[in-house]
Amino acid sequence: MKRPPLRRLIAMCAIFAFALASILVRLAILQVSQAQAYQARAMEQRVSTVTLPPWRGRLLDRSGEPLAISVPARDVYANPHYVTSPWSTAKKLAPVLDEKVKPLVRLLSSTGTFVYVARHVPVDVADRIAGMHLEGIDSIPVSARWYPAGALAPQLLGFVDIDGKGISGLELQYDSQLAGKAGSRTWEHDSEGRPIVGGIDVERPPVPGEDVETTIDRDLQYQVQTALAQYVRLNHATGGTVIVMDPKTGDVYAMATYPWFDPNDPGAAPVANQRNRAIVDVYEPGSTNKVITAAAAVQEHVLPLDRRLTVPWTMRVGPFTIHDSHPHAPERMTLGDIVAQSSNIGAVMVADQLGAPTMARYLSAFGLGRPTGVDFPYEARGIMLPLSQWSDASLATMAYGQGIAVTPLQMISVFSTIADGGVWVQPRLVRATIDGGGVRAAAPARTRRVVSESTARAVTQMLTYAVADGTGTEARIDGYQVAGKTGTARIPKPDGGYYTDRSIASFIGFLPAGNPKVVIAAILDRPTTVYGGIAAAPLFQTVARYAIERLGIAPAAPLPLPPHALPAP
Repeated sequence: MKRPPLRRLIAMCAIFAFALASILVRLAILQVSQAQAYQARAMEQRVSTVTLPPWRGRLLDRSGEPLAISVPARDVYANPHYVTSPWSTAKKLAPVLDEKVKPLVRLLSSTGTFVYVARHVPVDVADRIAGMHLEGIDSIPVSARWYPAGALAPQLLGFVDIDGKGISGLELQYDSQLAGKAGSRTWEHDSEGRPIVGGIDVERPPVPGEDVETTIDRDLQYQVQTALAQYVRLNHATGGTVIVMDPKTGDVYAMATYPWFDPNDPGAAPVANQRNRAIVDVYEPGSTNKVITAAAAVQEHVLPLDRRLTVPWTMRVGPFTIHDSHPHAPERMTLGDIVAQSSNIGAVMVADQLGAPTMARYLSAFGLGRPTGVDFPYEARGIMLPLSQWSDASLATMAYGQGIAVTPLQMISVFSTIADGGVWVQPRLVRATIDGGGVRAAAPARTRRVVSESTARAVTQMLTYAVADGTGTEARIDGYQVAGKTGTARIPKPDGGYYTDRSIASFIGFLPAGNPKVVIAAILDRPTTVYGGIAAAPLFQTVARYAIERLGIAPAAPLPLPPHALPAP
């Protein structure tokens, strides 16, 4: 047998040596320079992390009654790698989850090691699924948002999305306090998703959110909503708003906007119903704005309280003709008569004596044209022309509440200023936050003096006259002296001018006039009864009766009517 040539043997040895060297070099690279990268990649493949949602804080009424709570629930999930028969598993899950089979099949057939099958499933339903022992199906404990009273103050409270994040209202405004901090669970598993014994299994528990105590009185809120719905239907209106507020503290006892929605099922109602129109929408206030005109006139001493003006039915202002709501012969009116009888022409005559700069200053001082700072998302600032753009018609129409737009909250704050002796108090919706460390009271409401106490008292007397023997007689309450003002404002057209058959009717007032404890704004959108004294004053009266009973408001000594006012019949 011939031996292989020496050169061939050397070549083969060289090849083997080179191959072995290449393997050793590659091993060195893998085990040294690239070791960490491959270890990290392997770790990513066998370690999974899921977020553990925190327990969301509660929204409470002023007495600690729950308005929004979190309840135990389960998120059902699947590891598709471990689901041996997606079709069979989906057919078993579908009736329990009230879902269709095909969408579940698609979920169970997806790639990856984690997919949600159903979110916020009731605990008893999740327990039924667990009892079915379906391979690849499991659940994790979570919390679901629940509003125990259903559609109670829903535009105020707002609601959350499927992940528990605030979408609107106080749920959005105080989301960072309510939400808490999420936790997590990290575990190590094999390629089939089964936990590796002795592997990584770390859980970081979530931190629960804080409770938020609102200023709302739950029982009064319910009564207000009942009355609002009743009067919207009675007057064939398209909607309405009612606010009940403490003039001393700025606390909002109730805030209702109709139509509303159920925050437990927000998708069942039109999106427009979710708007808190009391804060985010504006309207032209009409004659309720005359309280600012009157207060400015008294504070600036432009019209003695006993002086009478000769007030005609119509007046020409620039290219426009302005008129009162009803024809009348020229009348001799005091400022109190102008307010009580709600004379547009009288208000224009008073505004002419004030002048545009002074009128603009008082509108701003009472809070029109700027947000109240109530700490609610998307608060509207209102609409008021800059003084440089005012015309004679602007001064005239603003004197009686047209050509200017306000939010209901801004307007009730105007009357609250008069009720509080001339001091504007910032409205507030939250009293405190509560966590494991205790109760933290909200900062006191900001205040500023707008008019003197004597001016506020004089205007209050005019407003009592308006109820006793003016346009607001339907707001009277036996045993209580009510101070308030009617408003009837035409609705502007988008392209200019006003609708002749659409109006906003309102009545805003407070009681008892001699020692105000509560301010109430009652506003109806497009009632067929048209006028504030007919449509809104009875709504005010009904709500006021509820407030008297619920808040324990006692009568106070009545104030005298303004000079030369006739006594009530």
